Amino acid sequence: MASDLHTILCDRLGCRFPVVQTAMGWVADARLVAATCNAGGFGFLAAATIEPGKVEAAMRDVKARTNKPFGVNFHMFQPNAEEVLEAIISHKVRAVSYGRGPDARTIGRLKAAGVVCMPTVGAVRHAVKAVELGADIVTIQGAEGGGHTGAVPTTILLPQVLDAVSVPVVAAGGMCDGRSLAAALAWGAAGIAMGTRFLLTSDSPVARGALDRYLAADDPALIRVTTAVDGLPQRFIENDELRRLEAMSLPARLAMSARHALSWGRQAGLGPLAMARLGLRLATSGDNSFAQTVMAPNLPVLVQRGMVEGDADHGLLPSGQVAAVIDRLESCEELIARIVREANERLRALGAPTAAG
Repeated sequence: MASDLHTILCDRLGCRFPVVQTAMGWVADARLVAATCNAGGFGFLAAATIEPGKVEAAMRDVKARTNKPFGVNFHMFQPNAEEVLEAIISHKVRAVSYGRGPDARTIGRLKAAGVVCMPTVGAVRHAVKAVELGADIVTIQGAEGGGHTGAVPTTILLPQVLDAVSVPVVAAGGMCDGRSLAAALAWGAAGIAMGTRFLLTSDSPVARGALDRYLAADDPALIRVTTAVDGLPQRFIENDELRRLEAMSLPARLAMSARHALSWGRQAGLGPLAMARLGLRLATSGDNSFAQTVMAPNLPVLVQRGMVEGDADHGLLPSGQVAAVIDRLESCEELIARIVREANERLRALGAPTAAG
């Protein structure tokens, strides 16, 4: 069965099946990443939300749990970006995923070290630009996806990007089962990437109170996009906190963000000068308005409150719309085995070849 679904993605990433676990902040920890890799998929460690000074230990933890290749996610604007880059190279991490940045010089540095560069994009122009900068693989996330997301559905975005770039493309946004994988392969994708589906596994570190709220979500319309958190479109499960944020005036949200910034800075070990430098880096990145930069601290504080502390009413729960069709927790091993079985069944039923390149 492994060879049935073997694609170029498996060759590039060193995994058994073309199924990727995305790097969700505070979710994609060493345990989830290792469980994914041991089950035949490919997991990304969410280094973008690991505190300065703890990245090395997190990577060692993954290696202690699996001997399979794994990936790491990071952002150039995080305060410990250089620490993450050095750890990626020293640990010979197989692949990196990223959104904003890095620049061509940093991508060149990673590629020179043999690291596969695999950004996530939500628009055709971003996919083209990513490849021009050196991306080896591109993950596209359709509007159905959770957290920061674009406006184009996966079924439209995926074929557009496949026509626009020459590197392998991975489909994300709305993926959750073997039918998703079969459909993506039929489009011409090299595999699928899933966030919400792996979040809702028994290997996930998400607090039980939050998991119960995810499992109870059964209406895709109530897993919706808002700009009230940090000024950028993001998809969350609707709850009291989301409605409260949307009812607040902009000055009130900015004031709340200032309080969250101080709290987050202390937690991350950043002094006033380091916080100012981080704010300047965000403001000059070209991707953020002033309001987006100032409101950025709202996100980590409220998401941690929701997913880490399990306060599903006063925190935020990033989610893809696919949560509405998930009603139970499986282990990563059970999930990936089922996906492979279902995908092969679908492809055989269609009379289609069971391999993609």
